[in-house]
Amino acid sequence: MDRSVFSLLGGSFLGFATIGMTTLGFLCSVPGSAPPPGKGEGEWRLLDPISYENLTVFPVVSSSERDTSAFLTLEEGLASGNVVVQEQGSAAIIRDREGVIRPTVQNYGGPSVNQLVLVNRSKQPLLLLSGELVSGGKQDRIIAKDRIVPPGNEPLPLDVFCVEHGRWSAGSKFTSAATIVHPSVREQAAVNQKQADVWASVTAGTTAQTAAAVPPSAAPVVTVETLAQAVQVEAPTQSYDKIYNSRRVAASVDVMVAEVQRRFHRATTGLKGERVVGVVIAYGGEVAWSDIFASSELFHQYWNKLLRSYAVEAVARPTLREKVSADEAQEFLQRVKGREKTESEPGVYVWREITEGTISQIELDALQPKPMTLHRLVVRKTS
Repeated sequence: MDRSVFSLLGGSFLGFATIGMTTLGFLCSVPGSAPPPGKGEGEWRLLDPISYENLTVFPVVSSSERDTSAFLTLEEGLASGNVVVQEQGSAAIIRDREGVIRPTVQNYGGPSVNQLVLVNRSKQPLLLLSGELVSGGKQDRIIAKDRIVPPGNEPLPLDVFCVEHGRWSAGSKFTSAATIVHPSVREQAAVNQKQADVWASVTAGTTAQTAAAVPPSAAPVVTVETLAQAVQVEAPTQSYDKIYNSRRVAASVDVMVAEVQRRFHRATTGLKGERVVGVVIAYGGEVAWSDIFASSELFHQYWNKLLRSYAVEAVARPTLREKVSADEAQEFLQRVKGREKTESEPGVYVWREITEGTISQIELDALQPKPMTLHRLVVRKTS
C-alpha cells in the first residue's frame, strides 16, 4: 500500500512513498539549505588539461578520498552472477535464508520498455550509474538514474531506458556491455528522462547545438549520415552497442581513446599525496561535462568506459579545436545554487538534482556504511 508522510526539515519538504518493495523519498529544498554529506568546494584540484582533436580532459585530483571498497559495480555483479537483471514477469532467481537458490516470479506486470527487475544476491550494496548499458532481454537498456541497491534477495523494479528501438523479442539473458553511453544520450536519460529523446539521441550522435557553418577542418569524423549507414548495414535494430562498435564508427573512437589514454596516463603518473578522482570534459571551447567519484578506486573502475563515452561524443560533435580556460573548467567544481529535486530510499541512498540555468548537477549520496557522495555529475544541457 502506498503511503506518504510530509514534514518540514531545515527548510525542505520531505516525503516518502512505497512503490512495490522500495521506499522512495522526495525532497524539495529551497536555495540556501545546508549542503549534503560528502566533498565540499575547495577539496578538488584540476591538473593541466589534456587535449586531442576537439576533446579536452581536465583530471580532477584530491588529497583525501573515501573508502568505497564496500560497493559492488554493475559490471562486477553481472559478471560474477551475484546480480541478476530480467524482464518483468519472468522468473527471478533468488537465494533464501538457508542459501538455497529458488526461482520466483514477481507481480510487477508483464515486460515493460522502461522497467526491468533486478536482484542483488551479493552481500554488498550495488552502485548503478545512469547510462550503464545492459545487453539482452527483449531490448538493450540503460540505467535511468544513479542509485544504490542494498544487498538482499528480494527482486526490485529498476527504471531503465531502451537503446535498441527496433527489437522487442526474446534474447539472451542480460549481461553487462561494459559500456556507458555517451553524454548526449546520458543527458536525455539522467536529466530529460524521456524515452523518445533517448531514442533520438542514439541515432543523432550528439544533441549539442552547433553553429550553422562548421569549417571543413573541424572535428567530427562521424556524421549523422555515417551513423545512418551503420544502422542500415550493421545495426538494423538501432542497437546502441552495435552502432557505436560498428566498423564505420569504432575506428575513429578507438584512435581518440588510445591517444587520450596515453596522455592521461603520462600526466597523472607520479602524483604525490593526491589521487585522480574524476574529470572535467570540454568539447572545443565549451566545458560540457564532469564525472567525479568518492575515491580514485571507484573512478578507475569506470574510467575506461567513461573515456570511450567522451570520445564517442567528441567524434560526433562538430566543434573546432579551440582551447578552453582552466577557469571555466573550475566552475564545474563549484556547487550549483538552485532549487533541488531529491529522491531517496531511507537508510540506503539520496539522489539529488540541482538545476541552475543550463547547468544540472546530480549527486548520489550513500547513507551506509558511512555517509558519502559516491558520484557527482555536472552537465551543461544541450537541449
